[in-house]
Amino acid sequence: MKKNDTFETTILDLTIEGSGVCRIDNMAVFVPGTAVGDRIRVKIVKVLKNYAFGIVDALLEASPDRIAPACSLKQCGGCVFQHVTYEAELHIKEKTVQDTFARIGKLSPEFLPILGGQQRTRYRNKAQYPFALNKDGRAVLGFFARRSHRVIPVEDCLLQPELFGKIAEVVLAFVRKQHISIYDETTGKGDLRHLYLRCGQHSGEVMVCFIVRKPIRKELKPLVKLLTEQFSDIRCICMNCNPKQTNVILGDRTETLWGSDTITDTMCGNAVDLSPESFYQVNTLQAERLYGVAKEFAQLTGEEHLLDLYCGAGTIGLSMADQVKELVGVEIVPEAIENARKNAQRARISNARFFCGDAGTIAGQLVQQGKTPDVITVDPPRKGCDEAAIQAMVQMQPVRIVMISCNPATAARDCAELEKLGYHVDLVQPVDLFPGTGHVECVVLLSRNEG
Repeated sequence: MKKNDTFETTILDLTIEGSGVCRIDNMAVFVPGTAVGDRIRVKIVKVLKNYAFGIVDALLEASPDRIAPACSLKQCGGCVFQHVTYEAELHIKEKTVQDTFARIGKLSPEFLPILGGQQRTRYRNKAQYPFALNKDGRAVLGFFARRSHRVIPVEDCLLQPELFGKIAEVVLAFVRKQHISIYDETTGKGDLRHLYLRCGQHSGEVMVCFIVRKPIRKELKPLVKLLTEQFSDIRCICMNCNPKQTNVILGDRTETLWGSDTITDTMCGNAVDLSPESFYQVNTLQAERLYGVAKEFAQLTGEEHLLDLYCGAGTIGLSMADQVKELVGVEIVPEAIENARKNAQRARISNARFFCGDAGTIAGQLVQQGKTPDVITVDPPRKGCDEAAIQAMVQMQPVRIVMISCNPATAARDCAELEKLGYHVDLVQPVDLFPGTGHVECVVLLSRNEG
């Protein structure tokens, strides 16, 4: 097999990245934009030692799973499953979670059927649009192309509320008219980096945040007036300064330009305050189902001491506070902890305490103080739990650990480590929070081995 060869073949499988898999000369060939059962003529574009990549030269016979994509954008790279039915997408996500736990963790727990999304479009409550200059030096706003930092202009993303597209349109027109300088990540010059939008699924409140290299209050003042006149749902307009040459979007300082410092939404019946820095699941309706599973797995009776690690704005722990004796939340982001405390106060929850610091460090301090939670909930970032957090959890010896993970690979790795240290992985519940994309969450129940 060599580059530019063509073959007639049938797609046998689908990856979590949305690429079909066929076998030619006993070698796996990955073909983007295909579905299981597609009969295609594939053109080889790259050959490696054990596998190859191809593109569709001709679709000879379409799979029953194939559908017409709703979005015309092909380079954005966000939605990798637009070309297949939602049933086919859920199947590969469910299979990916099971295969990952078996391959990486060498684990064989009971897997529950995946919980699919209630809507496949318009479900996101958050968008971060990078600014860039096109070849003509004209400002554009959109998303990065897959595996690149090339911005693809986007007028309306089908995963975002329509309102986001309308706000972005007004912002971009203003930026072009006023010639506000656009940040260039190669030179570190220019001022405007990202437009960050957030909305409350239940409240409808909208936050607009301009991420800039340096403060540009004067330049943004007329835009603030324009936005507040046109969009009555906006409750907060702020400016976040990030002077560093980094891929990290948010900087350390946020200044409110208009309205309140936060917006409010409701999660699992509790009102929550959200700042730009707060972690908050982007699919509110599915997150409520996700947290409902976590609450069920926790098996609370009202007498437990609950420790919520990587707690963000406190949404997971607060959803369980009415069924525990005491809730302790730990999060490293100061603004998120402040939000969590306000959220507890707003919900009149008096049995919750929140601490700011590294999850592993604070957990270790709790061990030294003799604090022994009965149940631990842990919702780590994509990189998973750090070693200190795992060791501290094991030293606390909770009866149950409930892990919520956005990355099956690190979840499987961490669960395998916890199995070595005296815990058994009982149940895994996959949940699709990101329909159309190559991401899937899962909730894992681990119980302490007796003795």
